[in-house]
Amino acid sequence: MVQGVVVENGVIQNINPATGQLIEPAVNVTSPEELENIISAANASQPSWSDKTLSERIEAIRQGLIAVEPIGDELASVITEEMGKVSAEAKLEVSNAIGLKDGWLDMVKEANEDVHLGGGEEGKAESIVVRDPLGVVVVISPWNFPAGEIPFLAIPALAAGNTVIVKPSEVTPRSGELFCRALASSLPEGVLQVVQGDGKTGEQLISSDDIHMVAMTGSTATGKKIMNVCSKKLKRLVLELGGKDPMVVFKDADLDNAANDAVAFSLFNCGQVCCAVERVYVDESIQNEFEQKVLDVAKKYKVGNPTDADTTIGPLASQVQRENISKQVEAAVKEGAKVLYQSDCPDDRHANFYPVTVLSSLKQVMPIQNLETFGPVVAMSTFDGTEEAAIEMANSSEFGLASYVYTTDLTKGSRVARKIRSGQVGINCYSILEAQPACPWIGHKQSGFGSHSGMDGFRSFSVPKSIVFTTNAPK
Repeated sequence: MVQGVVVENGVIQNINPATGQLIEPAVNVTSPEELENIISAANASQPSWSDKTLSERIEAIRQGLIAVEPIGDELASVITEEMGKVSAEAKLEVSNAIGLKDGWLDMVKEANEDVHLGGGEEGKAESIVVRDPLGVVVVISPWNFPAGEIPFLAIPALAAGNTVIVKPSEVTPRSGELFCRALASSLPEGVLQVVQGDGKTGEQLISSDDIHMVAMTGSTATGKKIMNVCSKKLKRLVLELGGKDPMVVFKDADLDNAANDAVAFSLFNCGQVCCAVERVYVDESIQNEFEQKVLDVAKKYKVGNPTDADTTIGPLASQVQRENISKQVEAAVKEGAKVLYQSDCPDDRHANFYPVTVLSSLKQVMPIQNLETFGPVVAMSTFDGTEEAAIEMANSSEFGLASYVYTTDLTKGSRVARKIRSGQVGINCYSILEAQPACPWIGHKQSGFGSHSGMDGFRSFSVPKSIVFTTNAPK
C-alpha cells in the first residue's frame, strides 16, 4: 500500500482527505489480462509513431496539451478532491502543465534533433548523431503533483519516438487519467495509455520483457525497488526521488525575504513537495530576530477546507502521512525541540488536517532532521555563521535534491553553493521557480538516478547513434 490506499475487489478505495469520504465514480484496477493487452498495443504502435518526423510528433503533443485546456477546471477540482491541494494551487498546477506547449516543448524538440559533426568542405568526413527511441516507456507518476509531473516524463519520451504507459499514483488515480486522456486525444491509438492499480500492478508492468524503460517520480524506497526489478534486463531508468532540502540563512541575508521563503516553501502544497524546505539553518547571531519574522509570516496561513477561497493549507494526502508527521514532531519535542507555533486546524478525525507547525532548537540527530517530513512544518536550527559549518550541515543528509542559500554576498553564496551536494541550489530564491527552463532536474546521492528536464534530461529517453561518412553526408 502507498499512503494506506486500499484495493478491494479490484477497486481502488479513493478517499477524499478533507472529508474521509469515498470518491465516486470508482476506479477499477487494470487486470493482468488488460495490462498485457495494453503492453502489446504500445509495442505495436511504437514503430509507426517513431516513423513520424520529429516535427509531426511535437505538433501532435502540442495539440494534446491544448486539449487539456477545456477540462482544466474539472482537472483542478479532481486534484483537490483526491489529494487535498487547495484550489488555487491545483489550478496553478494545471495551468503550468498546459503552458509547457510553448517554449518548453520547443526545447524538447531541439534536444532530439540530429547533430552534424565535421563536413562542410568538399570531401571532408562527416558524422551525424541521431537519436533512437528505446521502445515502450513506463511513467509512474506521484500523487503530490498528479497532473503536473506527468508531462515532464511522458512528453520527452513521446517526442523521442517511444510509446508511453502511465500508471498514476493510486492516491490520485482520476487526476492522472483525466490528464492523460486529454493528452492522448491528439495521438495515434496505443501511443499513450493509462493503467490503474497499486504496487502489484506497477511491478507486473515494469517486469515485462516488453517494457524498455521506466521513469518514476516518488520515494527513494520505491525507486530502489524499481531499480532492483529493472536491473535484471538492464532497463534504462530515470528516478526523481526524495529530498530533505536545506536552507542556509547567513546574518547578512535579507531576513524578510528569507523568512518569507522559509515559510512559503516549507508549507507550499501542505509541505508535500520533494524539494520543499525541510531544514532551515540560521546564523546563531540572528536567531531571535529571524524566528520572530518566521512566526509573523506563518501566522498568516490558514488550514481548512481546500475549496474555500481563504484556505492556504489543505489536508495532507493521507492518514499515513499525518501520522508520520505527528511522530516526527512529537519525537523532536521529547528530545528538546521547541514548538514556537501551531495553528488552528479542523478537528475532524475522518480527515487528514495537520496544523502549521514552527519548530526551533532542532538537533541533527533527530529523525525530523534526517527523514523526509512532507508536511506543513518549518524546522529551524542554528549554525555558527561560518561557511564551513553551513556546508557541513547542508550536506549532512543522504538526500541531495535541492538547497537554498540566503546572503547578500553573492560571491559567498556561489562559493557555498558549489560545495553543497544537490542538484539545484537557489541563491536567495526557490530554485525550481526561478531556474531557466534548460536547467536539468536531478538528485544527488539518494535523491535520484538519471535526470529529466533540461537538454540532458530530454535526451534521457533515447539512445544516441553515430552515422559516420568518409565524405560529406547526403542532404
